Amino acid sequence: MKLVLMVGLPGSGKTTWLEKQGIQALSSDWMRALITGDESNQNVNRLVFRLLREIVRMRAAAGVAETWIDATSITRRERRAWIRLAELLDCEIEAVYMDVPLEECRRRNRLRKRVVPEEAMDRMAARLEPPRVEEGLSRVLVIREPQASPGDPG
Repeated sequence: MKLVLMVGLPGSGKTTWLEKQGIQALSSDWMRALITGDESNQNVNRLVFRLLREIVRMRAAAGVAETWIDATSITRRERRAWIRLAELLDCEIEAVYMDVPLEECRRRNRLRKRVVPEEAMDRMAARLEPPRVEEGLSRVLVIREPQASPGDPG
């Protein structure tokens, strides 16, 4: 199996890019909504990511060829848990990094149904560590101009 992580700030176009590629991903937002009814509820993140990792294990056991994860994954530490899981499952792991300027992410964020607070965007931007092959990823694809249209919230 191949595991692919989307990496980028809120509003960078991760979900839009996946949709335009016709890729169905496991989404942390979707999992939060499933558990609590509110995709913005950050209080259940530990449970959300534990469940996502378990689903990845199940997909690997079922012989699914490829699994995509739609989450911010902005720090090495966040990605390390996925890299370790890929090692345990003996599968390849890649990242797609949405390299979009913070101001563009802010603009798109304001157009979204679920707006991430400005302070949270600032904190995330300060913590952002672009993914690198040296972390244990087999490949990093950098998307500098997401395939989202200018009015797309991303």
